[in-house]
Amino acid sequence: MEELIRRFSEQYNETAGEHFTPREVIALMVELLLCENGNFIQPGKIIEVYDPACGTGGMLAVADEYLHELNPDAKLEVFGQDHNPESYAVCGSDMLIKGHNIDHIVFGSSFTKDGFPRERFDYLLANPPFGVEWKPDQDAIEKEHETLGYDGRFGAGLPRINDGSFLFLQHMISKMKPVKDGGSRIAIVFNGSPLFTGDAGSGESEIRRWIIENDWLEAIVALPDQLFYNTGIYTYVWIVTNRKSKERRGKVQLINGIHFFRKMRK
Repeated sequence: MEELIRRFSEQYNETAGEHFTPREVIALMVELLLCENGNFIQPGKIIEVYDPACGTGGMLAVADEYLHELNPDAKLEVFGQDHNPESYAVCGSDMLIKGHNIDHIVFGSSFTKDGFPRERFDYLLANPPFGVEWKPDQDAIEKEHETLGYDGRFGAGLPRINDGSFLFLQHMISKMKPVKDGGSRIAIVFNGSPLFTGDAGSGESEIRRWIIENDWLEAIVALPDQLFYNTGIYTYVWIVTNRKSKERRGKVQLINGIHFFRKMRK
């Protein structure tokens, strides 16, 4: 199944800024999310995992596998949404085969047709498309930004029109559980653009400032290049959370993992 999904992704997503996420990258993201405490081992605890750009469902599938390796009795509910009809169909089929609720996989744009407007999740993962413009959703996003401000999802600011990466992160932050309910952890893959783009006062700069001032950014991990099919760019995993451990508060950990790899035979 995984090889079929990879080939499908190579054929249809090559020019769309959408990339099949390698299993090794997903496993790393899941480990970074789950390593900080034993929440998932509590008897009767139902863990909710969400991917707002779920594609063919790779992240949700690996999260499911990894969680049950750690605790065979763990209870997991997965939620995902994607705007690509082919990817959505593959994801829904895969989750159905794995015994998950198919109603939790939703078709449509997470920005304009949020499938889970009232839900809050324990863990959130995403590999949103790199450098893809959000012009098709511009009117709805700008309206929410202007009318709702911080009561909506995009109060901190809007990025440049040709890269919607930060919109996904703001959307995910809006779905973190309150700290009093245990809080949440987010892992999201970006290219270098969200790190460096935007002068002082720009949308990107204001979004970064908002995240750092709220002390949500726990770590950024730089990954080796050539990890993603059809692209050789460097990528970064951002870990964002509203439940930092005491020793991490007021700090951001930067990890250079560019040389931490081992080549595998094709």
